[in-house]
Amino acid sequence: MSSITALTAPLTASLGAVTDATLLDRQRVLAEWARSIEAASLAVAAEVAHRSRRELGYDGLAQRLGARTPERLVQSVTGASGSTSRRLVRVAGLLDSPPLAPLVTLLETGSISAEGFDGVASVVASIDGPEAVAGIVGALASEAPALDADALIARARDLRDDHAAAHVAADEEALRARRHLRLTALPDGMTRISGLLDPESAAVLVAAVDAATSPRRGGPRFVDPVAARAAEQLLAGPRTTDQLALDALVELVDVAVRSRDHIGHRRPDVRILITQRDLDSRVGAGRIEGQTASVSIDTVTRHGCDGGYVPILFDDDGQALNLGRSQRLHSARQRVAIAARDGGCLAPDCDRPPAWCEVHHITEFSRGGRTDLADGVLLCRHHHLLVHNNRWRIERRDGRYWMVPPLTSGQEPFLLATKSAAVRRLLASSPAPPAAPAGVPGPSPVRFAERIGAT
Repeated sequence: MSSITALTAPLTASLGAVTDATLLDRQRVLAEWARSIEAASLAVAAEVAHRSRRELGYDGLAQRLGARTPERLVQSVTGASGSTSRRLVRVAGLLDSPPLAPLVTLLETGSISAEGFDGVASVVASIDGPEAVAGIVGALASEAPALDADALIARARDLRDDHAAAHVAADEEALRARRHLRLTALPDGMTRISGLLDPESAAVLVAAVDAATSPRRGGPRFVDPVAARAAEQLLAGPRTTDQLALDALVELVDVAVRSRDHIGHRRPDVRILITQRDLDSRVGAGRIEGQTASVSIDTVTRHGCDGGYVPILFDDDGQALNLGRSQRLHSARQRVAIAARDGGCLAPDCDRPPAWCEVHHITEFSRGGRTDLADGVLLCRHHHLLVHNNRWRIERRDGRYWMVPPLTSGQEPFLLATKSAAVRRLLASSPAPPAAPAGVPGPSPVRFAERIGAT
């Protein structure tokens, strides 16, 4: 057992039997030890950086051991992330800074963390005048022991802004310059989203995602009956709050790509690859070009409707049979007509407007479906997924659309009613819709998503 483990073992033993006060006291003690160890690590990192300074060239410690920089050497020794190692060396380089001396003392005694010190140092670096710096650092040093890292950095900004209001605009521009988005493909087929939002960008995105997830996060009580029903459905749904947030972001991007010319002149074409045999038998998988994970046949057929994908079919010898029909997606004029007819997602319990919907081919495009008005209906992304993944289909009977379950589901077809008030008024004076097949009971009151999801 290492000496550190021997010290910490008594604090982590039998935690279930201790009082709340004792539990929190142990957490506090461990945090103090961690800050003290961090201070010692900074001193070592400072010496590593000194022995690896640039003027030593290949004789420097880092390059002599095969590391390009002292940060990389520290990372290889500690096993920490690149960002943690860079911060360790960066803060170590500030330990001899006279203007920061009062805060360095607090750092070395474990009264503040390296993270808090680093944040304050970056704020202080933007302050003009040694007297102003000394005053602000002195004020921070007196307040720091009672503040956590976030509060300490925020207090530094407040003091700096009070000193020079002109820095508010400079800070804003500096934050905006740091904004970025990175998409990283992972070995398991998932893609990681990472990045930073400047405050203005964050306000737009956070407001949109918050609106989509508000009922799940204990948001305001909805008085409007329609909004209240939508909130109840969201609360009862199977998706987690984080999944709802991601789905909302994807929908926002999808809507924007459809409608905003400055983002792109058309929806991006992504190629989805599959053999004709797998598509016909519905056994096997497809591949999205540029992605490492396979996708199901249901996903292939769903994206063949309106997902911005070009289907490419291959025979058993690997020869391309087709490169997708040129008029696979409904045109803008066709979408206008379909939107006017359907009025939004046709799922009975869905309130997504036309702009948030995809056009579903009732006869799959990959099976020869036509890209015309009669063959396309509006479904939001969520219900489009449910229909394809659970093997339901939509049939057109005398101008009306019916949702038809798989034969093995034991459920009955039901009529999909338009959300367009104008079309409903027109249909009210038209002949009654065709009846369901003989012996099939009437539509169930169970929600659309639940019925399809139960298949």
